[in-house]
Amino acid sequence: MKKTFQLKDIDPMIFSGAGDENIKIIEDYFNSKIVLRGNSLIVDGLKKEINEIELLVENIIYTITNKGFIDSKDIDILIKSSISQDIANNGESKLDNIILYTYKGAVVAQTKGQQKYYKSVCNNDIVFAIGPAGTGKTFQAVACAVSALKNNEVEKIVITRPVVEAGERLGFLPGDLKDKVDPYLVPIYDSLHKMIEGPKLKEYLNKNIIEIAPLAYMRGRTLHNAFIILDEAQNSTKMQMKMFLTRLGVTSKAIITGDITQTDLGLNETSGLIDAVNILNKVKGISFVKLDESDIVRHKLVKDIIKAYKRKKVDE
Repeated sequence: MKKTFQLKDIDPMIFSGAGDENIKIIEDYFNSKIVLRGNSLIVDGLKKEINEIELLVENIIYTITNKGFIDSKDIDILIKSSISQDIANNGESKLDNIILYTYKGAVVAQTKGQQKYYKSVCNNDIVFAIGPAGTGKTFQAVACAVSALKNNEVEKIVITRPVVEAGERLGFLPGDLKDKVDPYLVPIYDSLHKMIEGPKLKEYLNKNIIEIAPLAYMRGRTLHNAFIILDEAQNSTKMQMKMFLTRLGVTSKAIITGDITQTDLGLNETSGLIDAVNILNKVKGISFVKLDESDIVRHKLVKDIIKAYKRKKVDE
């Protein structure tokens, strides 16, 4: 079966890549033969593969239109995304799964759980993302926040987390606030560096357009027109969680992430995350998304490790 796609409003040379690199990558994934003639992309293969390639072509055109270029990393991500879209949605395009375009490529909600998570963020002002390590809770939250900032939907990003490891007694640690908190916020900085180029990120941090602070420093504030992230929320107390949720100002959004199986609180303290799940699960405008082992995007052994610990807990 042959089908021809028209590459409208984009440079076909950008689509094909240097030496037709992008087309070769696509052909490596599929058994179809792909030829580019002018603005016409001719695909010869099985009907099922052509449906998948059609989704892929849409996604590539969308990426080029928004980003201005496309590289091999983008192609690889979009191929995997297009295949999963076709399987899960009978060929329905899910371009909305692309959260953000960065200087390193597209950030895509890859698994079903991550896609549900992203849709919840789009449709609700407060979202709780709960799940084990490696499911992309923090990374996707940061991507959503950066996307909102780039699209001028918010004026600033505020990222916070409880510093339980330091007992929140930061005054006893050497250095200024940044020196004291930074060691506990490395995963957040890692995510930001993957999405925003160094000089621009430094500018955002210096101007407090992106603010990173311990949860204890949120008290008494009202955050208007901001995207607020509470990371490692399982380590917040009930009072801290209530305090955080009531910081939300006009036209602000919040994502709360955590893993209720990994709290560092004392034995007699109830996690604010667990408390919030029980109290707020029926409040309109607040969404709870549960991620599991199927959403893990780290090393394949991480899934097996988490499953093994789950089994041990059941046995006990």
